[in-house]
This record gives sequence, structure tokens and C-alpha cells, in this order.
Amino acid sequence: MTGAAGRVDVHQHIVPSFYRDLLTRAGIAEAGGRELPGWSAESALEVMDLLGTATAIVSVSTPGTGFLADPGEAADLARRLNDFSASLAAEHPGRFGYFATLPMPDAAASAVEAERALDELGADGVTLLANNRGGYVGAGGQDELWQTLNDRGAVVFVHPADLPAPAVDGIPPFAADFLLDTTRAAYLLVRNGVVRRYPNIRFILSHAGGFVPYASHRMAVAIAGDTGRSPLDVLDDFRGLYYDTALSSSSAALPTLLAFARPGHILFGSDWPFAPAVACQYFANGLDSGVDPGVLQAVNRTNAETLFPRLAGAPARTSALPPPTRVRQAAQRAAARLVFKLVQPGTD
Repeated sequence: MTGAAGRVDVHQHIVPSFYRDLLTRAGIAEAGGRELPGWSAESALEVMDLLGTATAIVSVSTPGTGFLADPGEAADLARRLNDFSASLAAEHPGRFGYFATLPMPDAAASAVEAERALDELGADGVTLLANNRGGYVGAGGQDELWQTLNDRGAVVFVHPADLPAPAVDGIPPFAADFLLDTTRAAYLLVRNGVVRRYPNIRFILSHAGGFVPYASHRMAVAIAGDTGRSPLDVLDDFRGLYYDTALSSSSAALPTLLAFARPGHILFGSDWPFAPAVACQYFANGLDSGVDPGVLQAVNRTNAETLFPRLAGAPARTSALPPPTRVRQAAQRAAARLVFKLVQPGTD
């Protein structure tokens, strides 16, 4: 194991075969500029064991159901994805949970599916893409969904999608646009008062919130000038959101996140399989070597136990691996630690 056995990964994706087939038929072969990765429960568990992850709360990445123009078809696909996710969690007790897929931008249908997934299927929360065909989370017309989620004290995982604008040649969307997309959604959730009117919803922002920690004071001044609110109150709203570490626990980004987020509001994330295992290891090493043990334990597990009480006190399960696999994974971890050290600033 790593020094962080027992991690809870709140940012891991699934790509069921039937979903991949639907995307292929729609002419979609990538997400955010990355080719759709292979996925299976077995490969997920292998990477989880490599990273020291006990439980992964999985979700469906962009485009979700948004590539379907027919609202009925989108709702049907959301139900099918959620039934699949519930079965995955049941087949691997303790190893998987899931955030339910919702058929946005149809807020009314999304409220119905959120109620089913949370009340009947036992979902750990819901996924909302930052924008769906240009309609952003936090914009108007979503109160029915927010009320449904607030009544249940739901966890909402906000994940970026392609920006509603053409990509720039040479800049894959996942590298920069995704960070802006999440930031836009967070801005609207705070600016339009969603986080204040619905205080029981816990929002997790992907990839350390995009640009939120770095640009928080600039955005707070803008929102204060626009709404008449105190900049301190606006900053408090941003700090009260939750943030995952997926692709973000570098020596440049992690200190800013730790300095900004409210204590207890940072969670471990890997972004596998859209991030390959080597990238997941790279950023996990940044977390393992960049914070003190108490903070590391909180980010890896304790903070997630607060959001997902079913995990508290549960044994941190891992797979029973044969000796050759354990040796191979130990070698992979050692190599990843070496690479991480070699590329840090000031090491040459």
C-alpha cells in the first residue's frame, strides 16, 4: 500500500459498455479532448489498490446524458446508468459508491430521478455537469431540483464539461477549459445565492475547484459589486464548498487549496480512468509528500466519512492480491515517487 491506505476517492468515473456504444453511435469518441478510456470493475479495483483507495464514489463524466436531444431518452439513459451504478456498488460491497446521473438540463426530470436514486437506490449523491448544452448549474429555473436535493441533504458532485464555445486549436479542453467550466458554475452558485438558499446541499467542485481558490478574492469583489453583498460573505460561500484533489495536488496548486478551503472540505480524487494510472500516481504522490500526516488522513478519508456517514467505522477494504501483483505495484509506486521528486521545482 501507499502511505494512504484507506483512501476514499470521490472523483472516479465509469464508462459502461452500453454507454460507450450509445456515445459511439452518436459520433462521440472522446470527452474533453481525451479518447474515451477503457473501463471495467476489475481494472478499477486494480488501480484503487495501487493508489491505496478503499472506496471509490464513481460517476459518469461528460457528456452525461446531454448528447441526447430528446428529454425522454435522456431520462431513460439516466435511469439505466443509475441502475448500473447501484448494481456495481451491490456487487462490490464497501469498494464502490456512486453519484447518480441526472438528465440535465431538464431540472424537473432531474428532480424526479434524484429522488429515485437517493431514496430508492441508495446513491451517495448526484452528479451535475457544470454546463449542459450551454445552460449552467446555478443559473435560473433550477429551484425544483435544488429543493429536492436540499430536502435530502444531498451531496452534489460538480464536474466540468466542454465549454459552450469552440475549442482552441492546440489546447485540449481537459487541460484548461474544464477548469474554467467548473469556476463558472461555482461563480453562479454563489452569485445567485443557491448555496445560501439551500444550505443542506454539500457541493463538491472537481479538480480543486478549477480556478476558484486562486481567483476567489477577485471573484468576490466582482460579486460584491454586482449584488451589494459583503466580499467577506461571498468568500465564506466559496470557502464552504468542497474541493477534490483530482489532478491538482501539485506543489503549485495544493498550497493554495489548503490555504483557501475551509478545514474539512478537501477530499481525495483521482479522475481515473480519464486520467491514466501514472497521472493518478503522480498527483497522489504530491498529496502524500506535501501535507502533514493529520491533514493527509483528513483529506484521504476522515473528511469523506463526514460527508458519507456510511463509511465511518467501516473497514477499509482492499483486494487480496497475489504476491507477484503486490511486488509489481510496489515497484510502480516507487517509480512514481521518484518521477514526482525529479520534476519538482528546485530539484535540479
